[in-house]
Amino acid sequence: MLTSITESIFCCLMGKTTSIVLPVESSDGKPADGFEFVEVKPGRVLRVRHILAERPATTEAQPEAGSSVHCKRKITVYRNGQLVIENLGDVLHSEILQCQNGDVEQCSTVEVELSDYTTAPSSPDPKPAPPLPTSDQQKPAPPPRRRRRRPKRTVLIDTERCISSCKGTHPDVALFFIHGVGGSLDIWGSQLDFFSRLGYEVIAPDLAGHGASTAPQIAAAYTFYALAEDLRAIFKRYARKRNILIGHSYGVSFCTFLAHEYPEQVHKVVMINGGGPTALEPSLCSIFQLPSCVLHCLSPCLAWSFLKAGFARQGAKEKQLLKEGNAFNVSPFVLRAMMSGQYWPEGDEVYHAELTVPILLVHGMYDKFVPIEEDQRMAEILLFAFLKVIEEGSHMVMMECPETVNTLLHEFFLWEPDNSKKDTVTTVTADEATALQTLAVSNGTSKVNKPLNK
Repeated sequence: MLTSITESIFCCLMGKTTSIVLPVESSDGKPADGFEFVEVKPGRVLRVRHILAERPATTEAQPEAGSSVHCKRKITVYRNGQLVIENLGDVLHSEILQCQNGDVEQCSTVEVELSDYTTAPSSPDPKPAPPLPTSDQQKPAPPPRRRRRRPKRTVLIDTERCISSCKGTHPDVALFFIHGVGGSLDIWGSQLDFFSRLGYEVIAPDLAGHGASTAPQIAAAYTFYALAEDLRAIFKRYARKRNILIGHSYGVSFCTFLAHEYPEQVHKVVMINGGGPTALEPSLCSIFQLPSCVLHCLSPCLAWSFLKAGFARQGAKEKQLLKEGNAFNVSPFVLRAMMSGQYWPEGDEVYHAELTVPILLVHGMYDKFVPIEEDQRMAEILLFAFLKVIEEGSHMVMMECPETVNTLLHEFFLWEPDNSKKDTVTTVTADEATALQTLAVSNGTSKVNKPLNK
């Protein structure tokens, strides 16, 4: 602690920050153990672990065709802050992870309404009061006419998406792992080893200022847009025909960005403790707004707080995992710039609702950073979202429960919808289709009405 205080005083006097992250080069100049250094911009170098596993010989000439799903959705934003989402195409059952194939409902409708907290919910309509007895000379007043709301913005999505099983033997499949604030690619150690042994091609970069990537001493280098462009360059360099994005915490936002920018290349997405679908906005009242030298003094306390909040247990095993994962080992300047640069107004509910890629949401029950209500809200907004809660996990669930997470991810990679029951779906009327499934979220409470199986 005394050493950190001395170093912080030195950095204040010299106007420099300590603990600058620099790339580590191998002695022979060649990448070791799959590590590569990619220059995304002049002077901006990211460390990337790229493992191209040796796949066994296969007789498949081409990958599996997969199943086609009709994605048709209407998103309406009203001037009073309400958001209404109607699914008019195929809807996947949430029980897909319980079996090899999932069923598809044809033309089922899901309506999600987010009401502003200052307005009363518009549905259901209140029952009219019974009419008062009137004489012949006095007629009852006509009921008031409801003013029809005018939408501020309407988004229509009508496309076909082919969802197939992604195996490690498929040469056109690549897995991208993206960490969050204060992490590094080392937090994915168990996942990278597990899936590379199964024959998958895995790519995991260090964000700027993290791990062994370069750490520019300018705050603008750590905004969301700057980091997103870095990951865009990494994605374009290593992308295959079918790519699966796996993000953790802040890294989930970059997965959402890439899935929105490259819908034809991103096949599936996994969001681990990523939070709700709200737009990113840095907190004005935060400890990370303090000067870098003050944060350097507080770095031991911050590391202890991260250990306590990031793991369900705080034993010797968790401390060793934190050390091996190289997590929360960034300079105070980078940490402050990262937290202040989380500004992404485009990533709101509508932006997430426009995604047509299947998404698996993984949440650790004891996560103290992200409440489970946020992931539940994300599952309601997304078109194809499946939420899985790991009871013994916390924010760093992929390090605490690697076997559970690896199995869950692998099942999702191999999953494809079952369209064989489409022809057996009975025809329903318009009123019955509208009443199939309704989710209303108003004033922080949700109400779900599901039909009985006939």
